[in-house]
Amino acid sequence: MAVRRLGRLGEKSTSLFLCDMQEKFRPSIMYFEEITQTAGRLNELSKILNMPTIVTEQYPKGLGHTVSEVGDISHAQRFEKTCFTMVLPEVQKVLVEDKTKSVILCGIETQACIMKTVIDLLDLGVDVHVVADAVSSRSQVDRLYGLATMRQMGAFITTSETVLLQMMGDAAHPKFRQAQKLIRTSAPDSQLLQGIGGGAL
Repeated sequence: MAVRRLGRLGEKSTSLFLCDMQEKFRPSIMYFEEITQTAGRLNELSKILNMPTIVTEQYPKGLGHTVSEVGDISHAQRFEKTCFTMVLPEVQKVLVEDKTKSVILCGIETQACIMKTVIDLLDLGVDVHVVADAVSSRSQVDRLYGLATMRQMGAFITTSETVLLQMMGDAAHPKFRQAQKLIRTSAPDSQLLQGIGGGAL
């Protein structure tokens, strides 16, 4: 009998991926400020929980570096790339070393780098949680259908709030007090979650 995948997020087996949230993309990506701030919320969680964090930048010489809204990324491993996927050979090595079973994925663009990363992670047997309020595109049509396609592939489409609560798991968690400020502060209000429910996708 096939084992049912529940999408459990384990503190010791989950990594955060932050994809290509760079300055040059700011004018063209819908809700850029909102998704980068939301990614920053999860970046803060990664520091509280000492979660392995991977940051990629697409051709940073021409497109700039990761924007300040994402927060301090000095704890993260950073990789430059020109291909769509974040799963570079060096990143794949890190996944093995960290014994990563699940990835929380934020960034741009949904139908391009996010989707290619999802495909490559699923191909490696890694569960992927795409944070719907932390991914975007130039076109909301491409974003919505990209999310629908990734759900059909087997990725979990989730929200930043869900990730925060599932990662903490218990109010008795020793670091719950540190994370409480993140939980109390809602993600930026936007229309990014409209049309994301099970019926629509």
